[in-house]
Amino acid sequence: MKLIVGLGNVGKEYENTRHNIGFMVADELAKRWGETKWKEADNAFYVEYRMPEKVFLIKPTTYMNLSGFAVADFANFYHIAPEDVAVIQDDLDLPCGQIRIRRKGSAGGHNGIKSIQEHLGTAEFPRFKVGIGHPAGERKDVIKHVLQRFYADEAEAVAEAVKRTADAVECWLRQDMDTVMQEYNKKK
Repeated sequence: MKLIVGLGNVGKEYENTRHNIGFMVADELAKRWGETKWKEADNAFYVEYRMPEKVFLIKPTTYMNLSGFAVADFANFYHIAPEDVAVIQDDLDLPCGQIRIRRKGSAGGHNGIKSIQEHLGTAEFPRFKVGIGHPAGERKDVIKHVLQRFYADEAEAVAEAVKRTADAVECWLRQDMDTVMQEYNKKK
C-alpha cells in the first residue's frame, strides 16, 4: 500500500498559487486515473486507486503548516511505512518548473515537511520537489511569493513540471527510487 501526499492550502484564494503546486500534481494524477470525485476524511480530501496495489492520494485540508496530521492519520490507520509515503511539495530553491526527487532529507525550512516529519517521527520518506523560484529580498517577500499565483511567462514551465512530476510519481509506484531519481532528476 502507498500514500501520495500533494501539499497545499485549501480555499479558492489559494488555488493555483506557488505553495499549491502539490495539489496541482495531485489533481493531475487523479485526472489520469479517472478519479473525478474526491472523498473527504477528517483532515484530507482523498481518492483511492489500485495499480494493482492500493494507493491513497491525499490533499490535506489542515493548511500547509499542519499537513502532518492528515499524513499521520492515513499512514497510521492503514499501516503505511514512511518509505511508502511520497510527498509532493513546492521548493523555493529550485528554478520555476524544475523538479527534484529525493529519497529522504531535511525539511529545508518547509513548514509542511516539518509537520510531516514531526507526525511520522522520521525524515525518511520520498520527496517530489517542484521548483517555484525564489524571490530576492526579505523573509516577508518569501511568504508573499509562495502565496502568489504563477506569472504568465511561467505557465508553460509549470504545466510541464506538473505533468513530469505526475509521471515521476507514477514511475515510483512501479519502480524503485533509484530508477525514479535517475530518470527524473535530469535537468531539462
